[in-house]
Amino acid sequence: MRKLMMAAAMLATTALTAHADDVKEVQMLHWWTSGGEAAALNVLKQDLAKEGYTWKDVPVAGGGGDAAMTALKAMVAAGNPPTASQMLGYTVLDYAEAGKMGDLTETAVAEGWDKAVPAALQKFAVYDGKWVAAPVNVHSVNWLWINKAVMDKIGGTEPKTFDDFIALLDKAKAAGVTPLALGGQNWQEATMFDSVVLSTGGPEFYKKAFNDLDEDALKSDTMKKSFDNLAKLKGYVDPNFSGRDWNLATAMVINGDALVQVMGDWAKGEFVAAKKVPGTDFLCYRFPGTDGSVIYNSDMFGMFDVPDDRKAAQIALAKATLSKSFQSAFNVVKGSVPARTDVPDTDFDACGKKGIADLKAANEGGTLFGSLAQGYGAPPAVANAYKDVVSKFVHGQITSSDQAVEELVKAIDDAK
Repeated sequence: MRKLMMAAAMLATTALTAHADDVKEVQMLHWWTSGGEAAALNVLKQDLAKEGYTWKDVPVAGGGGDAAMTALKAMVAAGNPPTASQMLGYTVLDYAEAGKMGDLTETAVAEGWDKAVPAALQKFAVYDGKWVAAPVNVHSVNWLWINKAVMDKIGGTEPKTFDDFIALLDKAKAAGVTPLALGGQNWQEATMFDSVVLSTGGPEFYKKAFNDLDEDALKSDTMKKSFDNLAKLKGYVDPNFSGRDWNLATAMVINGDALVQVMGDWAKGEFVAAKKVPGTDFLCYRFPGTDGSVIYNSDMFGMFDVPDDRKAAQIALAKATLSKSFQSAFNVVKGSVPARTDVPDTDFDACGKKGIADLKAANEGGTLFGSLAQGYGAPPAVANAYKDVVSKFVHGQITSSDQAVEELVKAIDDAK
């Protein structure tokens, strides 16, 4: 933390000595440090370079973004916020409520964002009638990523139910392959549990429990069964999973060391970066029992209230981010789908086309749900409490589903 504060102070000093000539720079804080993520972000850097803007990277490693948000807090406290920061939903609203965000409304109106961006995303990108963030994409977390060669070797087929999934994992185990690649970090474990809960209880239950925070749903037998199902999945994870980064778990599937990973579609960016092709090298299925629903999060570029000599660069960044060309090019590489609904799926692979179609259907059918693990189901304090309980259960500090439910209800109640 001390190093982050010192870095923020240095950035603040730089800002005080800056001249008008420096306005052609975009400073971006983010946690996109894996190969696939870096390749996707490079699309935006190149777009802005064509307009004469240089790019000042402020990368903070850590797939869940917690370390990046600590760095951001230090920069804002030092009086030198970045041009923009990668952020998740409720964090954007927290900074907006504190009066730290800029106003992109004029640009948004001119660019037609209100018509093209889904209402679920506008809930987080707009505060008090003002656009304060530019949505970059829509990720969904209820995916399976499967190595096709391993799948063929074990004679597996797409699992449609949770029981089918367990049977498939058993086949991989019998073949001597790690069935389930998982990183033992709380956000990864909770991201998988999002899908388990949707699969176990169905769409209405997921919404009540993880979006409405309904106590009856949270303490129900269905939630206990969800924890029981999570415990079953834990039995198919290799013993070295603790602390593993998500992209290293993805690499296990890419390399054929594991059959499947349950992860958001940012995992597809790693397959793309490794020159793998869907249908040939890997398979993408919805988590068994969740077809027809999408659990989403959205990376957003929160735009801070910066000095006047930095605003032109900020507007250029915002326009580039929500341009149709960037939305297509970026999301093709990232694995996600566009934050605009008017971007054609022409350049997307089979998994991307499925993602776009699924999002459209879920948006229209009322089965588009915010991911609690990813900061879109409830405010950060609740999400953090949720991740903590799930992780303790996975790592054996909570020993039964009954205890897990009790701890979950208490943790969420305390965090509200």
